[in-house]
Amino acid sequence: MRSNRGRGKAAITAGAQAARDAASVAPTAKPGAKANGNKPNIPEFDAEESLAELRTLAGSAGAEVVGEILQRRDRYDPATLVGAGKLEEIAGAAASVNADVLLFDHDLSPSQQRNIEKIVQRRVIDRTQLILDIFARHARTREGQLQVELAQLQYMLPRLAGHGIEMSQLGGGIGTRGPGETKLETDRRKIARRVRHVEQQIENVRRIRAQQRQRRESAPVATVALVGYTNAGKSTLFNALTNAAVLSSPKMFATLDPTLRAVTLPSKRKVLLSDTVGFIRNLPHTLVSAFRATLEEVQRASLILHVSDASSRLSAEQDAPVEIVLKELEAEKKPRLRVMNKVDLLDVEVAETLMIDALHDEASTVYVSAVEGTGLNKLLTRIDAMIEEDRVSRVRLRIPQDQGKLLALLEAKARILSRAYKEGTVELEVEAPASVVRRVRNWVIG
Repeated sequence: MRSNRGRGKAAITAGAQAARDAASVAPTAKPGAKANGNKPNIPEFDAEESLAELRTLAGSAGAEVVGEILQRRDRYDPATLVGAGKLEEIAGAAASVNADVLLFDHDLSPSQQRNIEKIVQRRVIDRTQLILDIFARHARTREGQLQVELAQLQYMLPRLAGHGIEMSQLGGGIGTRGPGETKLETDRRKIARRVRHVEQQIENVRRIRAQQRQRRESAPVATVALVGYTNAGKSTLFNALTNAAVLSSPKMFATLDPTLRAVTLPSKRKVLLSDTVGFIRNLPHTLVSAFRATLEEVQRASLILHVSDASSRLSAEQDAPVEIVLKELEAEKKPRLRVMNKVDLLDVEVAETLMIDALHDEASTVYVSAVEGTGLNKLLTRIDAMIEEDRVSRVRLRIPQDQGKLLALLEAKARILSRAYKEGTVELEVEAPASVVRRVRNWVIG
């Protein structure tokens, strides 16, 4: 990979084209293959699909891919992941295109990373570090930056050996070399101190969030959390439902910082919609832990909208990592509505059939196009039916016409089904949330 465009792509043809025809680094499990122990069945991407996703991740990190090499082995090489001969081939291909960095679509142990770098004489990044780099690039708020920094520090700590010069800059002046300490011990101490400091700051964020949540929960307003695979269109759907201007981008992990906006349902109840970070297969555990403060919105939500890309043939495979993270957050049993997004990218006849079926389907799946606005009314209606907070009921009222404030309240926050004027009063039949019914209970009749 290199950032200098043009030259690299032309050179890869001569330098590493043959390597592209090799097989995958490891045997790929078939979809539905059983996992060991108590782990759920996790469908796997095949080698080409996995590389395509890595290519997209690299683009989100601002890099240009100039070559791809695959290898099939019965087992990983404990020292270098790939075989010695294949590693020499990789080194030659990288030299031929003057690549700046090598990306491995697999997690590397600290020793594997060091061994590979010695042979290829280039910087080596594994899948986890690439994802961390993308998160660091996209974090905008102080909270997001803290969470990314914590994950990066936890990733770097076991990789200090052999990187003393680089690590010496991480402490930012925190800690000094003690008598008899080696450089490596000093660097570890600096990072450990920084980790504790960042964890304390994140805990402060969690405390503030808890206070804000308590104030929100004092009013009968439910929270609906959007979750899904990265680039499933969550932010585009969020914008379509709330008229917000959250960044929506084809790049992976464009949204890191949580956003809350109010949405008015057909019953005129309001809910808070929360946009969250996208998930991905093999999401680094350090990221799940670091972003727990952000993902608390998912844990406390009344309803989870699981957004999937209906146009992707990998939709089922992409859903599996979402289920894993929800289970880790202990949110897998929460009420959930499946939202199949991007139906505008499907064949027209297929999309129309799905939309027609959805009109008669009361199951927990809705087909939408956030870009074109298709199916959004159906989605809001299904959300309305599934929200338990501030339940809607039908009542008949007789209100004096001089009660202008109450009549205005009903106009704004209730669905008026019928209205008749009799002897200075207004008789109405309305569907209204419990919080509104309580305010007009003195005028309920029949």
